Amino acid sequence: MAEYINSFVHPNAKIGKNVKIEPFSYIAENVEIGDNCVIGPHATIYDYVTIGDNCKVFPGAVVGGIPQDLKFKGEVSYVKIGNNVTIRECATVHRGTEASGKGITTIDDNTLIMAYAHVAHDCKIGKNCIIVSFSGLAGETDIDDWAIIGGNTMAHQFSKVGMHAMIGGGTLIGQDVPPFAMAAGAHPILFEGINIVGLRRRGFTAEQIDNIKAIYDIIYNSNLNTTQACRKVEEEFPECNEKRIILDFIKASNRGIIRPRKKDK
Repeated sequence: MAEYINSFVHPNAKIGKNVKIEPFSYIAENVEIGDNCVIGPHATIYDYVTIGDNCKVFPGAVVGGIPQDLKFKGEVSYVKIGNNVTIRECATVHRGTEASGKGITTIDDNTLIMAYAHVAHDCKIGKNCIIVSFSGLAGETDIDDWAIIGGNTMAHQFSKVGMHAMIGGGTLIGQDVPPFAMAAGAHPILFEGINIVGLRRRGFTAEQIDNIKAIYDIIYNSNLNTTQACRKVEEEFPECNEKRIILDFIKASNRGIIRPRKKDK
């Protein structure tokens, strides 16, 4: 059974099995919390939040706050948290807005939001991501599966980070970061190569990694513009999952992908 200790839990909130809600936490009416979750002391879960199973919300975290978006007019909007998600101390996750056309902020399974990080309205964070402490994701930022956002990183509104990408600490994300990439830089953010260590840890073969490197060598080092480089990759590389992920991401980018670091002569 759920355990409430000196906390406010609205009687209409839906609380799963074996949930522990620690002292001085606040759980609003339109909240659903799955099984085996722990809500730490002084955590706040506002209305229209759904939290999956086996999640942990640490002290001082705020989930479901109304967005800091001047287009928000008080409409019903949502936060959806997947399973096995951890939200550490004083992190904030805001609801979506109707004006975005989404109206929901999502954090998918097995993701870690570290202390003092901020996830703004209508952000979409995939599975197995890590958002490191003091990072801020502006509204409608998309972070794909397995991406890692380094500490003190700021993402511009509408930015996108591809799967398995790794962003260095203190980076300003002003353009889209393609899949499998490593990127860093205060201004501008730059392509630093591919995330070889991360890919190896996740079971990518040497052949897959070499293929990704070869694709990016054309995109960044062939003196072709992005459209021409993508056409060359499409024509010259056999069809494979990594090729399709990279090309589909680049073709869907509205802000354009990050540039490479210039090599010393």
